[in-house]
Amino acid sequence: MKKLLYVLSLLIVATMVLTACGPAATEAPAATDAPAATDAPAATEAPATEKVQIRWYIGLGTGANNEQVPVEQEVVDDFNASHPNIELVMEVVTNEAARDTLATEIASGNGPDVIGPVGWGGSNSFYGQWLDMAPYIEQSGFDTSVFDPALVDFYQTEEGQVGLPFAVFPAAVYYQPAMFDEAGLTYPPQTYGEKYVLDGNEVDWNYETLAEVAKRLTVDVNGNNASSADFDRNQIVQVGFGFQWQTDLYYVPSYIAGATTVYSGAEKGSYQATLPDSWKEALQWYYDGMWGEQPFMATGPLSAAPEFGNGNLFNMGKSAMGISPLWYTCCMGDFVKAGLEFQAGILPIGSNGKVNGRVDADTIRIWKGTKHPAEAFEVVSYLYTIGADKLLPLYGGMPAIADKMDPFFAAKSEQYPFVTPESWDVFKAGLSYPDAPSAEQFQPNWNEAWTRQKAFGDLLTNTPPDQIDFDAEWQKLIDDVNVIYNK
Repeated sequence: MKKLLYVLSLLIVATMVLTACGPAATEAPAATDAPAATDAPAATEAPATEKVQIRWYIGLGTGANNEQVPVEQEVVDDFNASHPNIELVMEVVTNEAARDTLATEIASGNGPDVIGPVGWGGSNSFYGQWLDMAPYIEQSGFDTSVFDPALVDFYQTEEGQVGLPFAVFPAAVYYQPAMFDEAGLTYPPQTYGEKYVLDGNEVDWNYETLAEVAKRLTVDVNGNNASSADFDRNQIVQVGFGFQWQTDLYYVPSYIAGATTVYSGAEKGSYQATLPDSWKEALQWYYDGMWGEQPFMATGPLSAAPEFGNGNLFNMGKSAMGISPLWYTCCMGDFVKAGLEFQAGILPIGSNGKVNGRVDADTIRIWKGTKHPAEAFEVVSYLYTIGADKLLPLYGGMPAIADKMDPFFAAKSEQYPFVTPESWDVFKAGLSYPDAPSAEQFQPNWNEAWTRQKAFGDLLTNTPPDQIDFDAEWQKLIDDVNVIYNK
């Protein structure tokens, strides 16, 4: 009996010991419990995988506003929760300080891995610093077929595949149907390849046709249009057309004559402007549209008048047509409040016989000095796709992936319930017509060159024909840019 009590006591003590150590079923065997011959390490002692830290620099373009940062942090948290091998961290810098801060970091060799969203203009300040993503696209098997091929090519430059489509803003012709109705004119076509009906005849929808239609839509205080002998160009109350916020010099000829590389040369001393005659002719058309005998666009002084919206003509209901990218729909509150409505038509055929579109676009790039290019591409591929679901509404950008477009345009339809689905389809179709190379492409000494080109554009919009020698000023532009390029 004593022996039995002794055995039971031992069992109770053993049970208490096991209980104090936790449930036996959940414990991995200790290394000392393994057979001596193999001496296998315990599963819990396997070395932990070290995370690669990837820095995401935000602020060179959009993204640094207070209301944007919390959503971006959500995207970072989502990424980190689903990628145990990478720790993504944000570095947010105000737009005003972003360029100088990034330049300092890169110069010190401590540049961030991933940068964006950023457009062509912001990227040009760091030309030569962008990673060619092509090898990592191939290695990872990333499916670029989700994008319009023209948009993928859009980011193929002499540096390589410097980005992929992310937030896109294709251009179209905005028009006011009421003004067309009043003039008895057919609306601009809404399908690329479609003709325009003018005076009962089908004609190509090109810039010549647009100019003719715009003249009939340009009206003076007495109700005469620009085609009338009684038209008073000094008392215009409505113009037929304008490049709305698209007047930086190289935008206009890119639309009319087609995108082109604007310089040649590989190093300082060899750079040279390569502006073609077709661009000169396009700018002459633009100038004549403002200052010619039958004007159909607003001059600089007219455009700047308060009653013409201080440059925002279409939004003020003062322009029957206006070419602008999709981002223009962000801010047309005054237009809607005035009870006005717009639709969208296709871009005209250019002087080269082709449709020459423009796609303003922001992408997310990789610094070529990153120590972890494969992981950095894993990050940007996530931001382009899954992360885009939260980021693009934040940035106001149209998704570059077709499957993600419907929610975007559903929100636009709530904002502008009078816009037809056919009009939104025009913007979708515009993705096939990017300006490649971009009208904002890199140029040597980009900021100074751009400023000089803008000055020439201001000269055209503000100077009447009796005060300008167009040919001489064009040549002076080229000469000045050649000097700037080689400073």
